Amino acid sequence: MAPTAKPTGLLLAGGRSSRMGSAFAGGQGDKALLELAGRPMLSHVRERLDPQAGRLVISANGDPARFASFDLPVVADTITDFAGPLAGILAGLRWSEENAPGARHIVTASTDAPFLPVDLVARLTEALTSSDARIALAQSAGRVHPVIGLWSIDLANDLEAALNAGCRKVESWTNRHPTVTVDFPGFEHHGRTIDPFFNVNSPDDLAEAQQILSR
Repeated sequence: MAPTAKPTGLLLAGGRSSRMGSAFAGGQGDKALLELAGRPMLSHVRERLDPQAGRLVISANGDPARFASFDLPVVADTITDFAGPLAGILAGLRWSEENAPGARHIVTASTDAPFLPVDLVARLTEALTSSDARIALAQSAGRVHPVIGLWSIDLANDLEAALNAGCRKVESWTNRHPTVTVDFPGFEHHGRTIDPFFNVNSPDDLAEAQQILSR
């Protein structure tokens, strides 16, 4: 089923900076709020996703006030016990049902991927349109990115039931539904090919992302 309106954009900001060491709040802060090129990393992802989506919402638990400067709704997981990214996706599906009834899909993006493709939604939508899939996931360099994709709103009830039954791994749930993957090529940068879904997981990654942006 092809989308008829822009999908709701869900910015997955639940990841902690556990591998950042002392680079950020002793490794205990929000990775999405790491400073990159003078701005929070979340700002870079938002800037790329905003033109491609309808309404935007942040998926994060804890005090929503720390995201106040972004002036976006913040939705917390409805499934407790640290259920992982699937719980964030469910919260985004439910939020979209209630607040963006014209949208038939949500697009999800991790907020540690500052080079998100500007044609992400267009290519994922094309893949859904030309298939019977209900989920389209991004892929690069032979690797599927299970939290970067386009998801049908009408999967919410099934996802909620799966989570309540203990499902936590994204691939375990997506494998139950018609899913298509879309390959995105890297971009050239000073003689190197950069993965469009390059994600910041360490201080070295952060330094590399800074270098890429500075050029």
